Amino acid sequence: MMLRFLILLMLAAPAAAQLRIDITSGVAAPMPVAVPAFATGASVDTPAGSTTELGRQVAGIISSNLSGTGLFKPIDPAAFPAPGMADVEAPQFGAFRTAAAQALVTGFVTANANGTLTVGCQLYDVFSEERLVAQGFTVTPAGWRRAAHKCSDLVYSRLTGESGYFDSRIVYVAESGPRTKRVKRLAVMDQDGANHRFLTSGQSLVLMPRFSPVNETLSYMSFANDRPRVWIYNMSTGQQQAVGEFDSMSFAGRFSPDGRTLVFSVTKAGNADIYAYDIASRTTRRLTNGNSIDTSPSFSPDGRKIVFESDRGGAQQLYVMNADGSGAQRISFGDGRAGSPVWSPRGDLIAFTRMQGGKFRIAVIRPDGSGERLLTDSWQDEGPSWSPNGRVILFSRTERNGRSSLRSIDLTGRNDRRIPTPLEASDPAWGPLLK
Repeated sequence: MMLRFLILLMLAAPAAAQLRIDITSGVAAPMPVAVPAFATGASVDTPAGSTTELGRQVAGIISSNLSGTGLFKPIDPAAFPAPGMADVEAPQFGAFRTAAAQALVTGFVTANANGTLTVGCQLYDVFSEERLVAQGFTVTPAGWRRAAHKCSDLVYSRLTGESGYFDSRIVYVAESGPRTKRVKRLAVMDQDGANHRFLTSGQSLVLMPRFSPVNETLSYMSFANDRPRVWIYNMSTGQQQAVGEFDSMSFAGRFSPDGRTLVFSVTKAGNADIYAYDIASRTTRRLTNGNSIDTSPSFSPDGRKIVFESDRGGAQQLYVMNADGSGAQRISFGDGRAGSPVWSPRGDLIAFTRMQGGKFRIAVIRPDGSGERLLTDSWQDEGPSWSPNGRVILFSRTERNGRSSLRSIDLTGRNDRRIPTPLEASDPAWGPLLK
């Protein structure tokens, strides 16, 4: 029976059913979806817990992921019976129709003889009774959460037509201690706040962590030895290296799409200019040169352009230039200032912080300067970072009492969510999908 399930999972192809959410035009009401506890044949104890308990937890994570998008409304599992192994392949659709579910996410968790787990994931259209997609994931017991995120990505992708973003991580600055003597540490966690760990001890102030898009590498700014500069940190090995040799401060590092180049700012004589650093050769070249503060560079997805902020026009605004530093053009106008831009992985939008009327708000603009929209309206929202699929923006929010937290907002501006962290949090960056 297990072999039959695996064959079905590997060979299943998307059916012709048209159950789908159009997220480009906004969603008036979330799609009702049933996510019952994942089945197991015989409950087996594993280092991560019994397969029965893991089945419940996998379903819970999938429900939480889908609910967090604002596009789906998971139905209370008490409204329908928990399926057995046979029901994964042949669901009791009538029970789910009675519960008003339009989609059904179901599957199983089984223990294998070699100590691994297999998590099967299937998506059905409840009304047509068609299977839309199915896939199996073989993981170590410690990797069961990743299997749940991968299943969530599979469902999200099939029902929206967009790639998912759940199997990813967030790096940020964890803050603690009194305001006059703040301790700031780098921390990394799954996008839902799980598997949290600190990367630095807090002995030195750290800021501006950013993921490489291709490997286990971060850039960040450190004040170690009272010398503020950009560092590269390899999370797999723990090795770190300073970026370049400058007599003054370097900051705001960000990787190119291929991970081979780091762009950042260096201050000299009261000005800040943007430099590019070749990671392999450890050589630098200057991209901007003028009597202005040029900072916060971010590559376009094709690596040909860089958006940055500059006060060269008299106020802090956004500019786009070629990757070699030529052809800079201003793209943001209107009242107030604009800063901390970051190019969407889709290439269609640039997110940034709009400073206007005493407020800091998250906004988006097209690369040609058209279509500017505010997405948030809080007191101090700043430091946007895109989800891997370019549909959600992560940022930090500071309340009037000084407390800071991580938030996310979708492109509609309606789904504002808090991301759980054990301490106060700021300056987040969303990493790529895990491999």
